[in-house]
Amino acid sequence: MLREIYEQPEALAATMARYAPGGTLDTSVFGPVAEALRGRQRVVIAASGSSRHAGLAGEIMLEDYAGLAVDVEYSSEYMYRSTHTLHDPGVVVISQSGETADTLAALREAKSRGLRTVAIVNDPESTMAREADASLPTMAGREVAVPATKSFTTQLTVLYLLSLFLARIGGRITAQTVSAHCEQLEQLPHLLEAKLQRWEKQVAEIAEKLKEARTFLYLGRAIHYAIAREGALKLKESAYVQAEGMPAGELKHGPNALVSPEAPLVMLATRDRNDPDSSLRYEKTVHLMRDMHAQGAEIVAVHVEGDEEAAELARYAVAVPAVDEFLLPMLEVVPLQMLAYFIAVQKGVNVDAPRNLVKAVIRE
Repeated sequence: MLREIYEQPEALAATMARYAPGGTLDTSVFGPVAEALRGRQRVVIAASGSSRHAGLAGEIMLEDYAGLAVDVEYSSEYMYRSTHTLHDPGVVVISQSGETADTLAALREAKSRGLRTVAIVNDPESTMAREADASLPTMAGREVAVPATKSFTTQLTVLYLLSLFLARIGGRITAQTVSAHCEQLEQLPHLLEAKLQRWEKQVAEIAEKLKEARTFLYLGRAIHYAIAREGALKLKESAYVQAEGMPAGELKHGPNALVSPEAPLVMLATRDRNDPDSSLRYEKTVHLMRDMHAQGAEIVAVHVEGDEEAAELARYAVAVPAVDEFLLPMLEVVPLQMLAYFIAVQKGVNVDAPRNLVKAVIRE
C-alpha cells in the first residue's frame, strides 16, 4: 500500500499523458464519450466503495464545469431503483477492476433500458470496458493492495478532464480556460512527489499519537466531503477502526455528541483563495474548528501551505500545496491514505490484505 501511495505521481502523469499530453486536452480521446453522452443533460454515476467517492467528487465537477444534472448511486442500489432516477440519463460506471459484480450489473441494467454508458476503469480489457458504449481507462497500473490509492486519484483525474471536455463542447468554458486548467493539472505530479517523504514522516508521528482512538469523524465541505468519506473508508478497511465521513456543517446536528479525546476530528480545511465560494466554505470550516477547539476536541487538520489560522486551531496539521479547488482533492487525500496506513501498521494489521476483503467484489 505504501509503495502504491508513492506511485501516485507517476500514475497521475501517465493519466495526463493519455488525456492531456503536453498540458493540452486531447479531444479525440473523448470522441466515443461525446457520442455516448450527446444531447444528455443528465448523468447517473453508479459505483461502489472508493469509486463511489470519486463519483461524488465527479458529481460536483460535472455540475459546476459542464452544467449537467448528476445523481450518484450505489451500484448495489441502482438495480432496484433505476426507474426512479433521472429520466433518460447517460450512465457512467466507475470501477477499479472493471469486474465488480454490482457495478457490472448496473451497467447491464442501464444498457437493457436503452441508455448510453461510459465506463471509467483501471483495466482497459475488463468486462465493463468492453460492454460500455465508451470507456475511459485510468492509467494507474496494476494495484495490488486492497485499499485503493493510486486508482482513486487517477479516477479523480479522469473525471476532472472529462468535466473540462464536456464543459468545452457544451460551450461553457473557452479553450484558453481548458488549457489553463490542464497546465495546472500537469504540475500536480511534481507537487505531490515533492511532498510525499515529508508527509510520511509527519503522518507516521500523528498516527503514533492517535493509534488508540476508538473512532474518527472526517469532515469536509462540497467536493471535500467526498474526500472525507474516502479518508474514513481507508481507515475502516485498513486499520479496522470505526470512522465516518460527513459534511462539516452536519457535525452539530447530532454527531458532536461523539466528539471526545478518544474520537478525533479529521478536518479538511483547504481552500482556493481565487475562488470566492471556496473561501466562504473555508471560513465556515474555520469557525467550526474554533468551536471544536474550545470544546477540547482532538483535531487533525489538512490545510493549504501558508495557512497559519487553520494550523493553530488543530492539535496536528498537514499542509498541502495551494492549487485550484477541484485539484485539491487529489492532494489532500494522500495524507489521509497515509494516516490509515500507519495506524494499521501500528495495530499489526496486514494492510495489503485486510480481513474479509478482496480487491474485486465479484459476488454481490
